[in-house]
Amino acid sequence: MKKTALIFVLGCILGSSNPLFAKSKWISLFNGSDLTGWFVRGNATWEVHDGILTGEGGMGHIYTDATASNFEFKGMFRLTGEKTNSGFYFRAVPPADNPDGFPRGYEAQICHNQDAHTGWLWKPGTPTGKATNLLTKDGEWFTYKIKAVGGKITFWINNKKVMTYEDDEYKAGHFAIQGHNPGMKIEAKDLFYRDLYE
Repeated sequence: MKKTALIFVLGCILGSSNPLFAKSKWISLFNGSDLTGWFVRGNATWEVHDGILTGEGGMGHIYTDATASNFEFKGMFRLTGEKTNSGFYFRAVPPADNPDGFPRGYEAQICHNQDAHTGWLWKPGTPTGKATNLLTKDGEWFTYKIKAVGGKITFWINNKKVMTYEDDEYKAGHFAIQGHNPGMKIEAKDLFYRDLYE
């Protein structure tokens, strides 16, 4: 009986050694000290203060050197100031015809004052995936979680699922944060992702 139980336990342990979990370790996108691992496009000013990545001063984007295709992402964001509007991009690249322009890829909207608000999925210039009720407001930190596998994209805000959408136009690319208007500030911290393997 003991031998049978031991074999069963070992079988469960070995059976759980799926390559997906072995390779899907969380990777930090931001070291909390400087902009190592990022590159800037556009006119926004990006700095690090007290472990927080900040962007302000106008339109522009900061991209990660890292790229991903199928992944999970989690991070914290806060908007302050006037005419607040930002976004977190994924599977994104700077446009070839205008490197300082809007990224070509998907955007997880960060904007608490319009109909296509935080939690919506945007494609370049177009609100695409509708979110549920607005759960965020200016001046408060919130968590964003994103999962993208093939053409299925899902968002969570503060651990509540708010959006699921099917679209496979963009297959892989960088992560990026948007600075949008003068007078506003976007802050980000605790930014992590992990690749998902078949």
